[in-house]
Amino acid sequence: MESSSTDPLRTVGDFVRWAASRFQAAGVHYGHGTDNAIDEAAALVLGSLSLPADLPALYFDGALTGDERERLFARIDERVHQRRPVPYILGEAWFCGLVFGVDEQVLIPRSPIAELIESGFAPWVDPARLRRIADVGTGSGCIAIATALALPSVQVDALDCSPAALNWTARNAERYGVGDRVRAQASDLLDAIPSEPLLDLIVSNPPYVDAPAMAALPPEYRHEPRDALAAGEDGLDAVRRLLPQAAQRLTDHGVLIAEVGHGAAAFEAAFPRLPVTWLEFERGGEGVFMVDADTLRAAAAAGEIPRLNGDD
Repeated sequence: MESSSTDPLRTVGDFVRWAASRFQAAGVHYGHGTDNAIDEAAALVLGSLSLPADLPALYFDGALTGDERERLFARIDERVHQRRPVPYILGEAWFCGLVFGVDEQVLIPRSPIAELIESGFAPWVDPARLRRIADVGTGSGCIAIATALALPSVQVDALDCSPAALNWTARNAERYGVGDRVRAQASDLLDAIPSEPLLDLIVSNPPYVDAPAMAALPPEYRHEPRDALAAGEDGLDAVRRLLPQAAQRLTDHGVLIAEVGHGAAAFEAAFPRLPVTWLEFERGGEGVFMVDADTLRAAAAAGEIPRLNGDD
C-alpha cells in the first residue's frame, strides 16, 4: 500500500504522470516497445486497465477504482524495483499491429522485420511466388504468425529449439486462427527441414548479441532468455551455421532475410566476400540483411561461408 503522499492519485492521467516520474527518477531502461518515460508509463497503465493505446484524451480524467489503483501501484513498483519489462508484466506484446502472449521464456517482439511483413516482403521477393516460408528462432511466433496473416496462401515453418517457445507459438497461432498454416516445430536452426530446395523465403531473428554486449546488458534485458540473445564472442555463432543451411534449403528464387542488429560490422568482417543487401526501415532499426539463393550457393562452393558436418 502506497503512503498518503499518493492519495491524490485518482485518474488514469494521474498514474501515467506519476509512473513516468518514477521511471525517470529510477533511471529505468527502455527498448521493449518504447523509448521514453511517458510512453513507457502509458503502456503500463493503459495495458493494466485493458484500455487501448490510442485512448482519447477525454478518458485520462477518468477516476479509478480502489482495486485498479492497487494494481497500478504494484505494477509500477515491479517495473522500478525488479526492472521487469512492461510486456512481461502485462503478459503480452505488440508486433505488426497484433498482440502476442509472452513471458520470460521468449523474447519480447521488437524486430524491424515487421515492416517487411507489412509489405509482403516486397520488393525483395515477389509475394505471389511465396509458398513455403521458414521463421528460424520463432520465439513467441510473432514473425511466423504475422507473415501467415499478411500472406494467406503461404505455409510457415515456425522453428525453435525451445519447447516453451513452441508452446507460445502454438497458442498465439490458435489465437489468430492460423494454426493450420503455422507449423511449430522443434529445430536447431533449420535442422528440421530436409536439405533440399523447399523454402521460398527464410526469415530469422537469431541470437546475435556478442560477449561484450551481453556483459553490459541493462537489467531489463536480463529478464529475457539468455539463449535467445547470446551468440558467442562476436555475436555470429548462430548466423555462421544458418548461412550454409539456408544455401541448401532455398528454392532457386529463394531469399534469406536475417537480423544481426549491432553486429553488421562484425558480419562484414567475417564474410567480406559475401555480398548482401542491408535493408533500411522507415520506423527505425538496423542490421537486417538480405541475400539470395544463388549468391549463397556460390559462396558455399567457393568456401566463403562455413560447411557443416552432416549438412553437406
